[in-house]
Amino acid sequence: MDSRLSDEATYEAITRDIRISVEPLFVAEQSDPDENHYVWHYTIHISNESDQAVQLLSRVWRITDGIGRTQEVRGKGVVGETPLIESGESFSYTSGCPLETPSGIMVGSYGMKGEDGEDFEVSIPAFSLDSPHAVRTVN
Repeated sequence: MDSRLSDEATYEAITRDIRISVEPLFVAEQSDPDENHYVWHYTIHISNESDQAVQLLSRVWRITDGIGRTQEVRGKGVVGETPLIESGESFSYTSGCPLETPSGIMVGSYGMKGEDGEDFEVSIPAFSLDSPHAVRTVN
């Protein structure tokens, strides 16, 4: 039995014809609520809908837990790669995020370079990290 939780949410943003889609998934088998340890996997799909190839060079994440603590993560590429994504092609990867609270939010950006040599930023949409252990409130 797969004990992951998915609310079937997909988050999406488009910047300069680069479409970023994110699907977060709570992973119960890697989480331990008694130890304040909650784990999510998220799958990112990057679709190049522009008329030129682009290369993903860097990433910046802002990760905020359920009580407002924020950390920033910067790095080269994603999952050890700096993929070149041709026009009309896509690249996908899965990574993970642990938190000490049963919910949180992530948002970020990718640093890209077009085949014309121009550097630009692409927005990663904010996405919610929710577990069945989070207290739900109506706002």
